Amino acid sequence: MRTARGGSALHALVALGVGLAIGIAISASGSPTATRVVGLIEPLGTMWVNAIRMTVIPLIVSSLLVAVSATAPGTVGRLGTRAFVIFFILLSVMAAITAVVAPLIFTGLSIDPVAAQAIRAWVAPVERPEMPGFSSWLVSLVPPNPIKAAADGAMLPLVVFTLAFGLAIGRLSDDVRAPIVAFFRGIAEAMTLLVQWVLVLAPLGVFALALALATKLGTSVVGAVGFYVIVHSALLLVSVVLLYVAVTLFSKVSLVQFARAALPAQIVAMTTRSSMAALPAMLTSAEETLGLPRTVTSFALPLATSTFRFNQAVTWVVVALFAAKLYGVDLAAAQIATIAVTSVLMSFSVPGIPSASLFVIAPFLASVGIPAEAIGVLIAIDLLPDVFKTLANVTGHLASVTLLARGES
Repeated sequence: MRTARGGSALHALVALGVGLAIGIAISASGSPTATRVVGLIEPLGTMWVNAIRMTVIPLIVSSLLVAVSATAPGTVGRLGTRAFVIFFILLSVMAAITAVVAPLIFTGLSIDPVAAQAIRAWVAPVERPEMPGFSSWLVSLVPPNPIKAAADGAMLPLVVFTLAFGLAIGRLSDDVRAPIVAFFRGIAEAMTLLVQWVLVLAPLGVFALALALATKLGTSVVGAVGFYVIVHSALLLVSVVLLYVAVTLFSKVSLVQFARAALPAQIVAMTTRSSMAALPAMLTSAEETLGLPRTVTSFALPLATSTFRFNQAVTWVVVALFAAKLYGVDLAAAQIATIAVTSVLMSFSVPGIPSASLFVIAPFLASVGIPAEAIGVLIAIDLLPDVFKTLANVTGHLASVTLLARGES
């Protein structure tokens, strides 16, 4: 399958494996020279990510405006409602599965008090950033300055503005609306072409990012930390597999077709740890590989990327169980169930900052007797799980839109 002209997902996947293998070897060798070389190569990956990100805002805004301006307001409301119902169902099912399975797995983890103290002392205290309350988050959905929202990468407020603007364009007379829509359609097509050019360089960018990631990670993850990282990552992979099952059972897309469509975005997600960076690849795959209607993809994929954090259904439960083990706290079944339910309800309001879900869960951990300092440990070991969190989120975005598109023309 082609990720772009002349470039293939297979090439990027090979680059990912080679970069990880070489990075682990360099980390194990401890060679200062090799580490410096990695430092010189790493900016190539950052440049590639920046090249993808520079297309995101114009691509989303132009595609969404074209789609919404040609769509009745009732259709937009219907798609939005159905999308959130699908998000909620997927999150609830995964949270329930995790709340049952994860505690059984964690019965196999026993942390020696001395080792626990060593792990807790391993990291410096983390200053918790100011998190918006619900009312502040609600107010922020309507941006006072949409240009600033775009510059800040505040996707949900930007989507709200774009939806309103697109609906307004759709109510104009034909002679006024036509040139506006043609202008934004031209931008959307140009951005799509630019994305294809950037994705040609996917193998190079993926290799540079994977090399730097593996060099930093190395073999430092052992013992109790290794247990947490492996279990967390494995359960996130299970959640991805269940998304494939859901698509196969409840959409008109075959398993093989969905897997082929998801692979380019998944590779971008795993190497950049950014759902937003994978959005252009998702849009391209949804329309070209899956054949989903543009009226659905151009609206629902930006919405999913802005609000749908599928990983939280797994992450919150696993984080709470590990932190409880680390600090010697016994979690009752009711407390685990409460955390699982809360993970679903809070997932739509997690801000787009690194490790945001860990900061959001801090007060809920404190409510069950786990010190807030646990967040510092969790952030310190979040590098590898974060790769699989992003993988789960991106797969969830594409799966939810595939399910949403069933019955749409």
